[in-house]
Amino acid sequence: MTPRTAAVWEALRRELRRAGDRELTVLDVGGGTGGFAVPLAELGHRVTVVDASPDALATLVRRATDAGVAGRVHAVQGDGDALAALIGDESADLVLCHAVLEIVDDPAGVVTAVAAALRPGGALSLLVAGRAAAVLGRAINGHLDAASRVLADPSGCAGPKDTLRRRYDAATASALLETAGLTVEQIHGVRVFADLLPAAVAEAGPQALLDLELAAAAHPPYRDLAAQLHLFARK
Repeated sequence: MTPRTAAVWEALRRELRRAGDRELTVLDVGGGTGGFAVPLAELGHRVTVVDASPDALATLVRRATDAGVAGRVHAVQGDGDALAALIGDESADLVLCHAVLEIVDDPAGVVTAVAAALRPGGALSLLVAGRAAAVLGRAINGHLDAASRVLADPSGCAGPKDTLRRRYDAATASALLETAGLTVEQIHGVRVFADLLPAAVAEAGPQALLDLELAAAAHPPYRDLAAQLHLFARK
């Protein structure tokens, strides 16, 4: 667990403890090379990763093989927008959808498909880019015009050269999930401080940074200034 993923893993581990010894069926939408999928498989769960990149999926398969969990990891090439055609309804106990809604054509459609894929009582781990952090980061680095564009744009985009099509705050992300029939249980900030500190400071005190990230993750206003927002919701 690193400062950059600590808040996410804390929520996932609570869900795994809730399941007890039961093997979970996990769906990782946009899971790429398996940064979450392989560790979850190592913990005894079965994970299907849907990703558009064949190269990323090839790396996932190699990583799973090297970890001895290839039999627990299934790679499916496809877009998040096409999830409904790739995955059966009510087939997953836990869905991960990390850094996907910022880039897809139809984020509401993806969330609707994710909700359909969840079994009743199943949970969603959603990770989205934070709008406030994008404004603050650009302003601190002297890009005031770009900061103003992110602030003014309804989707939180800085313009045609922005690598992300949209960003979220806690209210807009929650509304998206609730419209799909999901109940938001937790909201955490991810990378509250990790992206703001000089590398030398972070490297000199990794445990102190980890502790600080976890302590601040659930508390506004620190949560809302994080680079990413993590929402944990249930069907």
